[in-house]
Amino acid sequence: MSVILHPDEAGIARAVALLAAGELVAFGTETVYGLGADATNARAVAGIYAAKGRPRFNPLICHYASAEDAFAQVRANAVAEKLAAAFWPGPLTMVLPRGGDCPVSLLAGAGLETLAVRVPAHPVALQLLAAFGGPVAAPSANRSGQISPTMPAHVLAGLGGKIAAVIDCGPCVVGVESTVVDLCGPAPVLLRPGGVSVEALEAVAGALETDAPVIEGRAMASPGMLASHYAPGLPVRLNAASVAADEALLAFGPPLPGAGLVFQLSAGRDLAEAAARLFEALHELDARGQGLGLRRIAAMPVPQAGLGRAINDRLGRAAAPRG
Repeated sequence: MSVILHPDEAGIARAVALLAAGELVAFGTETVYGLGADATNARAVAGIYAAKGRPRFNPLICHYASAEDAFAQVRANAVAEKLAAAFWPGPLTMVLPRGGDCPVSLLAGAGLETLAVRVPAHPVALQLLAAFGGPVAAPSANRSGQISPTMPAHVLAGLGGKIAAVIDCGPCVVGVESTVVDLCGPAPVLLRPGGVSVEALEAVAGALETDAPVIEGRAMASPGMLASHYAPGLPVRLNAASVAADEALLAFGPPLPGAGLVFQLSAGRDLAEAAARLFEALHELDARGQGLGLRRIAAMPVPQAGLGRAINDRLGRAAAPRG
């Protein structure tokens, strides 16, 4: 059963303890309520996807207590620094390259080399983030595809019983999600309109590219939309029923015999555990497999249910023909 926490010192302390234990805690921001998890804990992040019924591993926004904390984990450029000075804390998310020692789970960034970062403006959210002392991954606290929550009752209606707690921060002031800007290329690109207007952004950052086609509120250039994506250097073979000595095995349940290298997603066939370990597995099998002279990664079947659909989506993209 989900508990409601008061936005006081005791409530925030309890929320911090739950996050540190890998639990999910919803909290209010100035935009909408976020579903928070320790961004460095892959299993906790996998719990976000499970609770939301999120069909794909879309990149999650990581929330920080300050711009300094955020920029310590990404490679900020001059435009990012100008935007942070103008709009943080506030409803602006920046997509930037991950730093070399970034501790955020690969799952939170959908296995990409970029990270979406934000400093929210809500005082309770900032107190929570400062007390926690690390990044908190927090998409909107609702079931995937449903209306974003702006009050605690909205959160409980969709996620009650699926999360540990919600901090009652009252109604959200902005009520729409943050603006998302990609700053990884030569010019800023608007990925999602939101709480900061394009005009306000352009007054600080110069012209934005805003004409990218959008489907369901997301730019087609958003992470995870390409047919071949998340692909390691070694080719990937799906639904392996046997494995050769010159193949690396991505195991799910009892491993097939004979592989040159094995990474176990989940010995107990736990989909949340497998989701949490997927990107780590592909990175390790690729690097070690190439070092051993192996020719391919063979992936055992994963059920097409729950988080298994997301796992299979990513494996399918990893195995897709490469242009």
